[in-house]
Amino acid sequence: MDAESSTRRLPSQEPDDPGKDPVERREVIDGALRDAVALIQDALVHIQDAVTHIQNVVEGRDHKTPSEVEKAVRVDTNDSLAAIRAVSRVPGNNTYYEKGGLRTMGDGQDHIVEEPMTMRKFMIFVAMGFLWTGSQIPLYLFGGIIPNIEASIGGADRYVWIALGNLIPLATVTPFVGPLSDVFGRRQIAMFASLCGIVGSTVCACANSMNMFIGGQTLIGVGSGIGELTALAVAGESAPTKKRGIYIGGIILTIIPYCPSVLYAQLISVYASWRFIGLWTGLWNLVGLVLIAIFYWPPPRPNAGGLTRRQIAKRLDYVGGFLSAAGLTLFLAGLTWAGNQYTWNDNHVKVNIALGAVLIVLFFVWEIFFVPYPMFPARLKQNPRALYVVCFITFVSGANFFAVLVFWPTQYYAIYTGDTPFPSPVTVGLGSLPVGFCIIGGSIIFSIAVTILKGKVRLLMVIACVIMTAGNGSMAAANLDNLPGVYAAVTFACLGVGAVIVPLQIISTIICPDDLIATVTALTISVRIVGGVIGYAAYYHILRTEFLKAIFVYLAPVVIGSGVLDPIEFGEIAINLSGNLRSTIPQFPAIDTPEKVAAVIHAGRQCFSTAYHGVYYVSIAFGGAAILAACFLPDITKLMDNHIAVQYRTERSATESGDS
Repeated sequence: MDAESSTRRLPSQEPDDPGKDPVERREVIDGALRDAVALIQDALVHIQDAVTHIQNVVEGRDHKTPSEVEKAVRVDTNDSLAAIRAVSRVPGNNTYYEKGGLRTMGDGQDHIVEEPMTMRKFMIFVAMGFLWTGSQIPLYLFGGIIPNIEASIGGADRYVWIALGNLIPLATVTPFVGPLSDVFGRRQIAMFASLCGIVGSTVCACANSMNMFIGGQTLIGVGSGIGELTALAVAGESAPTKKRGIYIGGIILTIIPYCPSVLYAQLISVYASWRFIGLWTGLWNLVGLVLIAIFYWPPPRPNAGGLTRRQIAKRLDYVGGFLSAAGLTLFLAGLTWAGNQYTWNDNHVKVNIALGAVLIVLFFVWEIFFVPYPMFPARLKQNPRALYVVCFITFVSGANFFAVLVFWPTQYYAIYTGDTPFPSPVTVGLGSLPVGFCIIGGSIIFSIAVTILKGKVRLLMVIACVIMTAGNGSMAAANLDNLPGVYAAVTFACLGVGAVIVPLQIISTIICPDDLIATVTALTISVRIVGGVIGYAAYYHILRTEFLKAIFVYLAPVVIGSGVLDPIEFGEIAINLSGNLRSTIPQFPAIDTPEKVAAVIHAGRQCFSTAYHGVYYVSIAFGGAAILAACFLPDITKLMDNHIAVQYRTERSATESGDS
C-alpha cells in the first residue's frame, strides 16, 4: 500500500481543522454519505441484472437485460418518468422494483415486448368477455320486465329493489374484493363471480315472492361487481399502457349482442315465461366459468412473491372490509328506503343512514391511522390530483348514469306505450334500444380515444361530460307528444354516460401502480354506484313528490268521473299506476269499459310526464359539477408508454399453476 493510499481518510475520519467551518464539514460528510448510498444502489442494480440474466439463460429466453429495458423505457417515454431504481414500492416484497412507483420491472417478466396474440391468449380474452357480459346482462334483462315480474309474484311496493338489490351489493363488495384480487390473484375470484351469477340466476328463476327474487339479485350483484372489476383489470394489465383503451374497449364490445336486452326480455316474458331469463343468464355464466377454469392461468401476483398463503391472509384488511361493506350497505339501504317504503322520518331510514355514516367514517379513520396494510394503500396516490378528479367525476356521473339506467325504461313504459293496458313487447323493447347501444357505443368510442389522443384526456372528458349533461337536461322537455325529440335527448345522454364512466376507469388504471389495478378499478366501480344511489334517492324523492301532486290534477277527475268514489280504491289505482301495473286497471269494478280504462291510463301517463321533469333538472347539477371537475383533470401523456403490467405467456408454466 503506497503512502498516499495509506494516509487517505474518509471525511468523517479527518482530524478537526480549527480553520474549517463546521457547516462546511457537515456538507462534506453528507456528500460522502450520499455517494455511499448511490454506490450501494448501483451495486444492487448490477446484482439484480446478473440474477435476471442468469434466469433468462437457464430458462432459454432471449430477454433483454434490465439495463437494456431501462434504456428502452427511457427512449419510449422521452425521460418523462423517473429512472428505474432497485427499490421495491410494494411493502414487504423485495423481488422486483418499479419505475417511478408505477410500473413493475425486474420480476422475471418482459414488460416491454408485447406477446403475440396466440390462441391461448385469445381464449383468455374470450373468457373475460363472458365474465364481463355475464356481470351485466342479468340487470339489463330482468330490469326490462319489472312490470311482468310484479304481475307474476307481487311486490309492487318493492319493485325498485329489483335493480338496487343488484347494484348495492355490487358497490359494497368490490372495495374489499379488488385488493383481495391484487394479492391472491384473479383466477379463483373470477370463478367465484361466475358461480354467484349461476346461483343468483337460479334463485331468481325459481322465486315465488319478491323478497326471494331480490335475494337472487343480491347474489347476482355480488358476482357482477367481482366479474366487472376482474374482466376490466385483466384486459388493462395485459395491454401496453398506451393501448389499454383499445383492449378494454374490445372487452366491452362483447356485450353488443345484448344491447336490445329489453326487447329480448319482453319477447321471452310474453311468449314463454320471464323465468327462462334466469336460465339464460345462469347458463351464460356457466360457460364463462368453464372457460376461465380451462384457459385463465395468470402468473403469480408480485404482491405475494415469497409469502405463504397464511402470511398473505394476515395482510388482508378484514376490519376495513367489514366497516366498508357494512357502512355502505346500511347507508345505501337507508337512502333507498327513504321516501319509498318508509318516510324520511321513519326509524328504518334514520337509523340505517346514521349508523352507515358512522361506520364509513370509522373506515376512513381505520385506513388512515391504524391498519398496516390498508385496502387502499397510499401508493394509489402516485398522481393524487388525477386520482381525486377521476373519483369525483365518477361519483357525480354515477347520478346521471342512474337517471338513464333506472328511470328511462320505466319512464318510457309509463308514458310512451299508449293507453292500452297490455302494450306490445316490441313497443316496450324498442324504447330501450338507445340505452344499450348508446352507453356501450360511448364507452367504446371514448375508450379508444384515450389511446388515440395519447393521454390528452382533459378536453376529451370535458366533451364527454358536456354531452352527458346536455342529454340528461334535455330529457326534462319530454311530454306525451314529442317522442322523436326525446329519443335524441336519450341518445346523447347515454352516449355521454358511456363516454364518461369507462374511460375514467381506464385513466385510473394508467395512473396507479401495476400491482393495484384491480384495487383502483374496484374503487371507481364502488364510487360510481354510491354516487348513483345518492342521485337515485334525490331523483325518487322528487319523482314521488311531483307524482303525488299530479294525481290530484290529472288522475282524480278522471277516476271520479268513472264512478270510483271510494278513497281506498282510488289509492289502489294510483299505486298500481305508479308501479307500472296498468294491466290491473280493468279489474276495478267501476272502470268497466275500454274507454274508461284508456282514460285512466292516459291520465296516469300525464302524471308521469309532469313528474319526471324535476328528475332531469336535478341531473343538470350533477353534470355541471362533472364538467367543472373535468377542467382540472391533468393530461397523462407521460404515462402512455409500451409497458405491460402482466404478460400472459403462450404456455401454462409451473409457477402459473400455483396462482389463485
